Amino acid sequence: MTDEIAAPAKRTFGGKLLIAVPYLWLLIFFLAPFLIVFKISLSQVAIAIPPYIPTFDLAEGWQAFTDNLAELSLENYLWLTEDALYWKSYVSSVIIAGISTMLTLLIGYPIAYGMARSPRAWRPTLLMLVILPFWTSFLIRVYAWIGILKNEGLLNQFLLMLGLIDEPLVILNTNIAVYIGIVYSYLPFLVLPLYASLERLDGSLLEAAEDLGSPPWKAFWQITVPLSLPGVIAGCFLVFIPAVGEFVIPDLLGGSDTLMIGKTLWVEFFNNRDWPVSSAVAVILILILVIPIVLFQNQQQKMSEADG
Repeated sequence: MTDEIAAPAKRTFGGKLLIAVPYLWLLIFFLAPFLIVFKISLSQVAIAIPPYIPTFDLAEGWQAFTDNLAELSLENYLWLTEDALYWKSYVSSVIIAGISTMLTLLIGYPIAYGMARSPRAWRPTLLMLVILPFWTSFLIRVYAWIGILKNEGLLNQFLLMLGLIDEPLVILNTNIAVYIGIVYSYLPFLVLPLYASLERLDGSLLEAAEDLGSPPWKAFWQITVPLSLPGVIAGCFLVFIPAVGEFVIPDLLGGSDTLMIGKTLWVEFFNNRDWPVSSAVAVILILILVIPIVLFQNQQQKMSEADG
């Protein structure tokens, strides 16, 4: 009898432990680094190693922090509002990431839909082909696009051979090259969750729609698209969030006119060695990305509770 009572308690503890693992992961690898960066953003720049003077020292304890609370300065954050470079970088990054996400969705949806509608025996092979680019280094894949998009690259040589153009197209070192690089690099992140949603779609719903006289295109918009929205939203988030802070692609494929916050952050951190300002840039970037996601999740949870 005692063992029967203890068994549920053990299962309950195991369930709590299982839930605690992702929270512990976020605490160690997200919240703790975020607090360190936030602390540096409140510091003052200095010619030293490290190149900043901390406003307070966490090693002195919570009491020392509260004592110096009145001395904390938001000067670095105010500087971001005074210099147009930073807010233009934020706006440009959001626009480029948004356009890239839409292009990725337009390309990725037909791919995921075709995979989900293909014979079941082919699906593992098609899924492997989508994942295959991850077997190669991200940096090597971006460098490969330089050889494709440059004036004497493969793309221009192919178009010249076909007679479609008279002179090479200037694609490299433009925003178009950045869009191409982001769409290519993050396409699997959209296809995979979208394929998971479409693959679970109940085919009998489409058959019922056809039996009731609904044309295929109308059944697609009224049944397939709404039921695949969770995959669409998840995939768009997986593309948009890293694309906003992307540094490698705009640095290698973009030109001097390509303005993105990841590139600006790198310049502040390594070239100017202004760690406090670069930390403030990073904190604002994280808030721009995290707050909308949290609000969206809360809205989704309220909708689920209302439906339940």
